[in-house]
Amino acid sequence: MRIDILTLFPEMFEGVFGCSIIARAVKGGQLELHTHNIRDYSTDKHHRVDDYPFGGGAGMVMMVEPIALCIEKLRSERHYDTILFMAPDGKTFDQSCANRLSLHKNIMILCGHYKGVDERVREMFIDEEISIGDYVLSGGEIAAMAIVDAIARIIPGVLHDETSALLDSFQDGLLSAPVYTRPADYQGHLVPEILLSGHQQKIDEWRLEQQLARTKARRPDLLEE
Repeated sequence: MRIDILTLFPEMFEGVFGCSIIARAVKGGQLELHTHNIRDYSTDKHHRVDDYPFGGGAGMVMMVEPIALCIEKLRSERHYDTILFMAPDGKTFDQSCANRLSLHKNIMILCGHYKGVDERVREMFIDEEISIGDYVLSGGEIAAMAIVDAIARIIPGVLHDETSALLDSFQDGLLSAPVYTRPADYQGHLVPEILLSGHQQKIDEWRLEQQLARTKARRPDLLEE
């Protein structure tokens, strides 16, 4: 899979993409990541990419032309299955969306900044608008990192144990069951005996019971869905 990210701050991605699961996916060849500085496509001598909004109001708006030139150049080089825009008014990102996106070959992600992007960018180029929650960030970069991380870990071959991702919260519409490791007794706090029994069927039943109980207590809306 290849993911191209359009941003005003490509340096923000260096630390996140250079560590842990994402770095492993890149090193293993399962994921190809490219960041593109939108300023490089500005025709202004000062590389300006924003301007005051028509009609007045606070804040600055990212202009159409630099974004359009960047998108058009990338689309001339390859086909993109979808172009995403990180937007607080987009559809809320969830695990089913991550699963669907992980099946694509080429994805482009546009990160807005300032007051947002000229609406014509959204009308002309964007296939999907995605939000990671009902709050506003300074830009779309952090949201894009979350999207990439969620996608990367479920690409086949990225995790050492591919069944691990299948047991994550939300994969089956439920929260995950509690997990434990050594020691079995820490200052009197014991691991549930069933997990030490070696009886896999009973362990699986216990885990499902825990998933249902935890989901009912913490996210009853998931059970309603």
